[in-house]
Amino acid sequence: MRSILVANRGEIAVRVIRACFDEGIESVLAVSSADVDSLAAKLADRVTVIGPAAAGESYLSVERIVGAAINANCDALHPGYGFLSERPTLVAACEENGITFIGPSAEIMRRSGDKLAARAVAKSLGIPTGVGSHGLLDLEDALSCAARLDSYPLLLKASAGGGGRGMTILRSPEDITAGYSRSSAEAERAFGDGTLYLEPYIEQARHIEVQILADQHGNVCHLGERDCSAQRRYQKIIEEAPSVGLSEPLITAVRGAAVKLCSELKYFGAATVEFLVDVKRETFVFLEINARVQVEHPVTEEVTGIDIVREQIRIAQNRPLSFTQDEVIITGHAIECRINAENVSEDFLPTPGKIIEWVEPSGEGIRVDTYAFPGAVIPPYYDSLIAKVITHAADREAAISLMLRALNKLQVVGISTTADLHIEIMNHEVFRTTPITTKWLEESFLPNRSNHAH
Repeated sequence: MRSILVANRGEIAVRVIRACFDEGIESVLAVSSADVDSLAAKLADRVTVIGPAAAGESYLSVERIVGAAINANCDALHPGYGFLSERPTLVAACEENGITFIGPSAEIMRRSGDKLAARAVAKSLGIPTGVGSHGLLDLEDALSCAARLDSYPLLLKASAGGGGRGMTILRSPEDITAGYSRSSAEAERAFGDGTLYLEPYIEQARHIEVQILADQHGNVCHLGERDCSAQRRYQKIIEEAPSVGLSEPLITAVRGAAVKLCSELKYFGAATVEFLVDVKRETFVFLEINARVQVEHPVTEEVTGIDIVREQIRIAQNRPLSFTQDEVIITGHAIECRINAENVSEDFLPTPGKIIEWVEPSGEGIRVDTYAFPGAVIPPYYDSLIAKVITHAADREAAISLMLRALNKLQVVGISTTADLHIEIMNHEVFRTTPITTKWLEESFLPNRSNHAH
């Protein structure tokens, strides 16, 4: 592998370019016209412009991305996360043109990426999936399925994608008609597929996910689990590893289920298997598989010492994993805060613009993954994530204290960020002392915060 096309932008592009450098492989960055002066563009060995700022004509165009890889003579392609990273069509196009896709095959991605298909595989292995429906054909189907499940609240979900799009909580039969049409329309808009399914809604849940690395020689290893329960509108804000406050048998079962599922799918590459843990019942259900590197991969890297992106590259070169399951040792605790260019007091309105000053924290146990620098322009066309501040310390309490010190050292002038919100969360008694559920941020923390703020 001589040359990798990095088919992404922002902090993950910077991260992949760093891994290419460490592996001694040339990095070629595909950029839209909005990103020609980005940090990733400055760091890459070569840059190729693939189209205008609009993602649909640049980062989301399979044709332009693969064309760029061919024209730049790249023999491999790393998709990062988001954009086309989980589109089997991109993988198939790479396969057809003799480009190594850094990730699973198109066939494996189809099986793992379709939530209903993945759920069927999990179910066949005896992994709890929640007593949900198969794909719903229409409203009538939804009504009869809800009557059969007969345990409100229920959750309507899109089978083609995540991020909370197409999700509706149904508290009574009366909610179904309006909820179905809204969810289906939203799923159709976001993913081009309005297929929905129903499952019981867990009131007190924790979002626990297992990081998997698997090679093409049949080795499947887990790197422990992460807790991603701090969410707003189904978007993660803070992630940590390992999880705390769950019983040893439960964690062992969750990790084992993730390995079993990826083994059955003959998966290779990096994957994250997501679960919901029902706090009251001490049970878990399988949610989905993400067939790519996750935003929150650094917390796992910090507690295991394993470079997930370099392993992805090696797996794509058909090399075996550089470690065995027994060699995966989880040390200490790591936390990641996602710093977004958003104005918290204006209902998290994105604040693109030019960064005048940027000073990031540094020191033992502190890592910052970012594409920000003094003078960087944050464009209005994409996701608002600009940096991830990660701390690693002996235990959770120490990691939180270190995070507070790090966030207080972060200085940003020119745009609004969510850094101060993270400081408030880190200082909050409930966050510090008890494992929170997926609803805590939205239902307890934010409403009470706005009361204080005014």
